[in-house]
Amino acid sequence: MSDPNPSSVPSTTGGSRLPRKSPNSRRNAFVVIAILVLVGVAAWWFFGRSSGDAQGQGRQGAAAGSRSGQRGGGSSGRRRPSATVGTAKVEKTDVPLTISAIGTVQPTVTATVRSQISGVLKAIYFKEGQLVSKGQALAQVDSGPTSQAVAQAQGTLARDAAQLAVARMDLKRYQTLLAQDSIAKQQVDTQAALVKQLEGSVQADKAAAGTAQINLGYTTLRAPVSGRVGLRQADIGNYVSPGDANGVAIVTVESPIDVEFSLPQAQIGQVREASRKGTLPAVALDQSGKNALAQGSFLTLNNVIDSTTGTLKAKARFENQDGALFPSQFVNIRLQVGTADQAIVVPVSAVRYGPNGSFVFTLQPDQTAKLVNVTVGATVGDKVVIAKGLNGGETVITEGADRIDDGSKVTLAETSGDGAGAMPGANGNGQQHHRRNGAQADAQGSGRRQATTSP
Repeated sequence: MSDPNPSSVPSTTGGSRLPRKSPNSRRNAFVVIAILVLVGVAAWWFFGRSSGDAQGQGRQGAAAGSRSGQRGGGSSGRRRPSATVGTAKVEKTDVPLTISAIGTVQPTVTATVRSQISGVLKAIYFKEGQLVSKGQALAQVDSGPTSQAVAQAQGTLARDAAQLAVARMDLKRYQTLLAQDSIAKQQVDTQAALVKQLEGSVQADKAAAGTAQINLGYTTLRAPVSGRVGLRQADIGNYVSPGDANGVAIVTVESPIDVEFSLPQAQIGQVREASRKGTLPAVALDQSGKNALAQGSFLTLNNVIDSTTGTLKAKARFENQDGALFPSQFVNIRLQVGTADQAIVVPVSAVRYGPNGSFVFTLQPDQTAKLVNVTVGATVGDKVVIAKGLNGGETVITEGADRIDDGSKVTLAETSGDGAGAMPGANGNGQQHHRRNGAQADAQGSGRRQATTSP
């Protein structure tokens, strides 16, 4: 007989039967699973977006809070610190117009002491580096041969003088006899010629005796000028002669003393015109150009321009009473050729240089820095002339300009911090102020680095 339950099948292992799934039940299971998957996807999309929106709002809120804190409107009250700067007033003053050059110190006189006769050096009377006076004995050459020459010349002179005296007496007698017509006129004429001859011999003997006496004086070597004697060039016992190139010593005149320097031919007219109006002051400075050694005045120009260099040699003279200038020393010469009346000057530290040329930062009434392009003129000491760009009376920033830009907010070093008006490091308050400024600079630098590296 047939099985009334078509979903049941007979078991092959036993007498019991297992239920059989219908196609409808399997279809229902698939539908349920699909619905669950769709519900999960929808839930993930909804909750994930809500979480992202909340996180984005939190980030925007944090950024807004940071911006408000920088502007000073946040609850934290923090703001970006301004740079601390030093300032100076722009001045109007008379500025000397100068020409600078490198020069060489030259003595007004350099005399080499040489022996004017040949002989052996017997004595030296000077010390090296000693100041000597004109005519002072410096050395002694053996005078023995010269003394004998003097004696010989004097003996010859005495002999010829005696012969001349006898010849004159004979001529006088002959003239008396000729008047009495006792002798021939020829004998009188011959005696007169002999007198003339002997007079010439005596004259020559006097010159020879004078020459010998002069040579005897040359055995003592004397200073030709007053000045400083240099190192000894010959020793006792050396044979010296007028042909010696080095001589015995060199004497230089150091007061006054000259400095020779070269001027470019473009500046010759300016110097000549200024020298016609009066004396041009000159200053000799050391090699660094910072320390003044002597004060003097312009002396003269050479008369020929050097065609190879296009320069003209010039001289300035200095009294040099203290001996600050030394012969053959290299110095810097600053020659004043005029004065700029009421020129605008600022400290050298206020001038900065950029791609567009020179500029300065001026302090504005709202405590901000303004960049002003300027044209720089002459530099005098620690001041520089501003030919164009400033009118005078402005306040320029001299310190701390490396940390600011055009329009940057700045804080004055004299009035920042505790308001004591002290520069950093002047006292305890100044030290605290210096530390605060350093902290502000570090915070500012950190903020700049963060702004640079932030996406």
